[in-house]
Amino acid sequence: MAKSRSKSHSRKPAKFWLLKSEPSCYSIDDLAADNEQTTFWDGVRNYQARNFLRDEMLVGDRAFFYHSNAQPMAIVGTVEIVTAGYPDPTAFDPGEDHFDPKSDPDDPTWFLVDVRLLQKFPEPVTRDVLKSCGKLDDMMLLRRGSRLSVQPVTPAEWKAVHRLAGVKDV
Repeated sequence: MAKSRSKSHSRKPAKFWLLKSEPSCYSIDDLAADNEQTTFWDGVRNYQARNFLRDEMLVGDRAFFYHSNAQPMAIVGTVEIVTAGYPDPTAFDPGEDHFDPKSDPDDPTWFLVDVRLLQKFPEPVTRDVLKSCGKLDDMMLLRRGSRLSVQPVTPAEWKAVHRLAGVKDV
């Protein structure tokens, strides 16, 4: 009889993120209406945001879904990363809005992840509410000139936003 060897798989703690989307392009309601409540987060065309998608996001990480360029701008819910970064096919398709003629399928420039809805907040946590919370003073989203569509969130910020939303982290 062979001895059983148990392996301990240690995974770093999940990271937290914020993903911005204009609700006129893709909203949390669009995600909620999807049968599988899962979508790919495509169209990111900023190198720093791409690096987060490609190099740092892992399956199991969590993210806030943020409605940008909206009235009001707000965090409206949470999603879970369900696939690690992979090449964004919209970069290679001339029929897509996010086509990049310089992107090469053999050496892709742009990446995406797949996300699954965890929860839609009962009420959006508006940018003004976020700004009024002292625990979020250093949040990247609230920094002057911060326009990054994919950005890290600290565990303390993650907890504070959930408290503001009046919901538990699921």
